[in-house]
Amino acid sequence: MPTDATTSPLPNSRTEPDGSAVIRVLSYNIRSLRDDTAALARVIKACAPDLVLVQEAPRFFRWRKKLARLARAADLVILSGGGSAAGPALLCSLRATVERTEDVLLPLTPGLHRRGLATAVVRFGGVRLGVVSCHLSLQKDERYAQGGMLLDTIAGLGVEHVVAGGDLNERPGGRTFRRLTATLNDAWATRPWGGEYTSTPDDPHQRIDAVLTTPGIEVLGCGVPGFLHPGDLRAATDHLPVLAALRVPAGGGAQPTS
Repeated sequence: MPTDATTSPLPNSRTEPDGSAVIRVLSYNIRSLRDDTAALARVIKACAPDLVLVQEAPRFFRWRKKLARLARAADLVILSGGGSAAGPALLCSLRATVERTEDVLLPLTPGLHRRGLATAVVRFGGVRLGVVSCHLSLQKDERYAQGGMLLDTIAGLGVEHVVAGGDLNERPGGRTFRRLTATLNDAWATRPWGGEYTSTPDDPHQRIDAVLTTPGIEVLGCGVPGFLHPGDLRAATDHLPVLAALRVPAGGGAQPTS
């Protein structure tokens, strides 16, 4: 392992001799592609991700075409989500083999924005991994309830190893953030690398975006990459991306039952 996780390069994707997989996971709120999509694609591509957990994907007119255009520009493909999940989406590289996907719509609170989850189970060689992208509510009570639904969804995937992430709309000390990290590992807190704050690109002062993992996954580093072009980051969207390198053990079948 590197001696200084804040300055050492983040490991590249690879399969280890023991069959485990090192994967790069990016979580990114793309603000419905309302900004500079060319800059956004450059940021995503520079991170060389195996999986991208997207929030605020296009949801309305021709949303599939818009999301497909972004995926193509970043040398990725659409895995699940988008308008059918009320905003969260998943993109992946061709390294991933797709086992199944599901878009989950969360209960609608009258007067508030509809929320959802984009989920999938994928394989990287002999590694089986559940994946979830989320964007939680701005309203604290609804956000807390959605945190519980996110945990239920992760448990319901039926796989041992899961990575989830997204825009939590809450800082690490918040009630919902603490509810999630009572079960899941906060990748940045586990092994910080790069920058911490994800909002806003012009004035990074808070961490409201996160990558979360089940306990069996080893975090090799997680944070806002320092190698990205500042102009592209400011032009791409109103959040900064979170990039994590994870080592996932081989296997990852059904979760054990108590």
